[in-house]
Amino acid sequence: MKVAVTTYNGEIFQHFGTCPEFTVYTIENGEITAEKFSNTGSGHGALLQVLLDHSVDALICGGIGGGARNGLAQLGIELYPGVSGNADEAVLAFAAGTLSYNPNTVCGHHEHGEGHSCAHHCQH
Repeated sequence: MKVAVTTYNGEIFQHFGTCPEFTVYTIENGEITAEKFSNTGSGHGALLQVLLDHSVDALICGGIGGGARNGLAQLGIELYPGVSGNADEAVLAFAAGTLSYNPNTVCGHHEHGEGHSCAHHCQH
């Protein structure tokens, strides 16, 4: 299984549509390996393509908008939003079946100027 996490400096990035990178974890036979991919595109369409290109099965993230949620559902990628903290620890919890996430986390504000972050606009 491949699990992508929106990341920045090892932490879960809080806005899917503008995440600077994904860390893609492969969970196989109790082993977890990780590989980082910088995002060259922006917006949920380009980012969904990155996940598709890397055969991702699930996504762990902070906030995420409705368009991205719909795109993930169409691709068959499981969504675990509303997560914060260290990405490695989140994936370990995911693999153990103990990941704490909020399926109702949404982000409806997509124009982030300097000095603004998704934390101001996402509802958890």
